[in-house]
Amino acid sequence: MAMAAASTAFLSCNQKLFLSTNIASSKTIAALFSRNRPLSSIIRCAHSSSQTKIPLHRSNVIEILEQRGLVDSITSPILRASSSTQTLKVYCGFDPTAESLHLGNLLGLIVLSWFRRCGHKAVALIGGATARIGDPSGKSLERPELNLEALEKNTIGITNTITSILNRSTTNGGDDSFVVLNNYDWWKEFTLLDFLKKVGRYARVGTMMAKESVKKRLESEQGMSYTEFTYQLLQGYDFLYLFENEGVSVQFGGSDQWGNITAGTELIRKILQTDGAYGLTFPLLLKSDGTKFGKSEDGAIWLSPAMLSPYKFYQYFFSVPDADVVRFLKILTFLDMDEIMELEVKMRSPSYVPNTAQRRLAEEATRFVHGQEGLDEALKATEALRPGAETKLDWKTIEGIAKDVPSCSLSYDEVLNLSLLDLSISTGLLESKSAARRLLKQGGLYLNNNRIDSEAKRIEAEDIVDGKVLLLSAGKKNKVVVRIS
Repeated sequence: MAMAAASTAFLSCNQKLFLSTNIASSKTIAALFSRNRPLSSIIRCAHSSSQTKIPLHRSNVIEILEQRGLVDSITSPILRASSSTQTLKVYCGFDPTAESLHLGNLLGLIVLSWFRRCGHKAVALIGGATARIGDPSGKSLERPELNLEALEKNTIGITNTITSILNRSTTNGGDDSFVVLNNYDWWKEFTLLDFLKKVGRYARVGTMMAKESVKKRLESEQGMSYTEFTYQLLQGYDFLYLFENEGVSVQFGGSDQWGNITAGTELIRKILQTDGAYGLTFPLLLKSDGTKFGKSEDGAIWLSPAMLSPYKFYQYFFSVPDADVVRFLKILTFLDMDEIMELEVKMRSPSYVPNTAQRRLAEEATRFVHGQEGLDEALKATEALRPGAETKLDWKTIEGIAKDVPSCSLSYDEVLNLSLLDLSISTGLLESKSAARRLLKQGGLYLNNNRIDSEAKRIEAEDIVDGKVLLLSAGKKNKVVVRIS
């Protein structure tokens, strides 16, 4: 069902307001939502035809993606040729199932950015409607239902993340090279009878059941609900709507989205009686041992700085094993392939400095997600918080990592003149005095990054950084922030 023109307020490209930092701020978006305006009217710009001819010498984005290991499957070889001769409009969907995107979503943003770098147009689609159903792809259980308040909060959160990242991303597509839309804008007026008449009559149950995501769930003990079964048709219709109303001709996603993507190309062919819609999938983000990349001991690696600091994000990439780092440099950064291959050769050299490749990966990934300011913050904290570092600590730097490491609060009187060994135990840094003495003798106990060699060390007033905090370290990784009240 086409959106009524009155429900959408287009922002003029000439006004240079499209996706400005003001709109990207959570306060502004929240204010706009409070007036019940659709997301597409909040973040949108008039766009030119998606089939505009472009110079033949333009980089072929499909070849670039293939070279970097970012193509798993493609619906037609025509897409490869079209990407050199036409300005395509592509989209990737993001269901707002959490307040922030996570590392598993990063490849979608990377691929969107590659299309923009090669002069194409991009759409980031927020699944305000489909998140109410829950995508069964790759899931063994049905997703828990989200209430409307959580959905709105999640939508604002991931919209902020997407706009901040893509606004910083280099593009050859002009100021209007990406838009953010919400599929709830066209599904909210869609009745069940509309759905059955306009979509359901063209769907074949046998084809739907043959999709890998459906087959796995049907074979499981939990089975699959009818609601989840129809998800592929909802996503399929999203593609049809964007194809017909926005000029979008390409949908891409992770390899587990192949069934949903082809459901869209099939609906376009059957309902609109036309070809020209293509799908592409990229491999899921996995480590060399086959486990998911993007999970830490504390849970998901979030892309929002409000949920995971740039410092912690940087540290996660810095700890990538050698077996994975070259592949991740190819798929998660925009470094030239020659530079990546040069790093790969250096890794095999006896003179190679350990973690050089990891440092470059961490820098590039952090800069893409958090910008240069976020990278600078991460680098400053990394250097300042390294045990034995000569960089002078300040309260702001220590507080910057407080949410990423254990912390506690003690009164000034409790801390002053307290034995460092006793403080290490009372804060939970170490389990016993014997363990503390042993670590001290091994040179692994630090106060504010300064190695402590004497068991007699007591906390003095000048040890309390800016009169507010202490940083205790046991070795390089285990830290506790002590706030002084």
